Amino acid sequence: MLKTLNWYIAKNFLVTFLTAIGVLTFGMTGARLVKVFEYISAGVDSSAAFKFLLYVLPVALSYTIPWAALVSIMLVFGRLSADNEITAMRACGVSILQIVAPIIAITFCLSCVCLYIQMEVGPTNLAKSRDVVKMVALDSPMALFKPGVPQQFDDMKILIDSKEDDGTIRGVQIYRMEGTEVKQDISAATGRIKVDEKAQKLYIEMENTVIIDYMKDGYQERPTAGHSSIEIEYGKRFNQISVLKRDKFEGFQALYARSVIERQKGNKQRVCEIETELNQRVAMALSPIAFLLLGLPMAIRTSRRETSVGLFMSVLLAGIYFGAILGANVLRSVPQVFPQYLVWLVPVLYQGFGAYYIFHIAKR
Repeated sequence: MLKTLNWYIAKNFLVTFLTAIGVLTFGMTGARLVKVFEYISAGVDSSAAFKFLLYVLPVALSYTIPWAALVSIMLVFGRLSADNEITAMRACGVSILQIVAPIIAITFCLSCVCLYIQMEVGPTNLAKSRDVVKMVALDSPMALFKPGVPQQFDDMKILIDSKEDDGTIRGVQIYRMEGTEVKQDISAATGRIKVDEKAQKLYIEMENTVIIDYMKDGYQERPTAGHSSIEIEYGKRFNQISVLKRDKFEGFQALYARSVIERQKGNKQRVCEIETELNQRVAMALSPIAFLLLGLPMAIRTSRRETSVGLFMSVLLAGIYFGAILGANVLRSVPQVFPQYLVWLVPVLYQGFGAYYIFHIAKR
């Protein structure tokens, strides 16, 4: 009988989990999917666009796997409790720990998967997605210009109203910046973009431009008749990437080696930053277990069949958990507050209170 009950609970959990992870992953990657179609419509090779989506997928899964597990726990056990099925099982001599044994095994496996994604797959694929964006920009520089979206090149901020496939652009607005101040405003009704792919340069050619120079005591407007051109080294923007990768792009071994080196140098701030990054990844990976320990007793106590209640509680619990961890990561450059330990505050509370309530329910 116990095997039948375990299979019944595991099957309900897995069906709900697969549905939830599909919906949540699609929701989290929706913005990326829109970006993929924008790239394709701008003339970018579709294989590169979908490769970008494939690389960011593990990052989304690192959040949606634990979140989907929490949704499944809240919905499945909330319904079982509301239908008095848990009460019936316990009346037959089945303990609460025996009831949740298959879910414990499943969440442990999910935590292992999340740990692998957090430590190796996610960071390396995130770095690859950045490289794909770089290659798209170098191979299809026209895709950089989107109507209504400003683009920054060195000290220039460029905005266009529309563009055509032949390189014609309309409503050209170019601002030359000095810090946050506008020093020069160049505008033209129409223009044309020409690309020199070999030199990784593009030229914005305009007719009848209006140039406004801003000075401390006012501004001077200079209408310019005839042809004018602005040269932009678009390759410079994407080739000036630091050889030293940011921590979030590195796998576990590289980060651990980096922390050892920085510790030998006595650089406490960098050691704190790296340790906070590593602790954050582990805490995120253990979230399925934390969600099981806290979500299970809450689902049993609420005893609601309504999906909306379970979803609301899932969003609330997951939001607090992820928000606390990411919030502690903001303080990674302040070793005085020990952010590498603050990361564990909410996970420990979740697991501690959850374990207490589960054993409290088990004794009843």
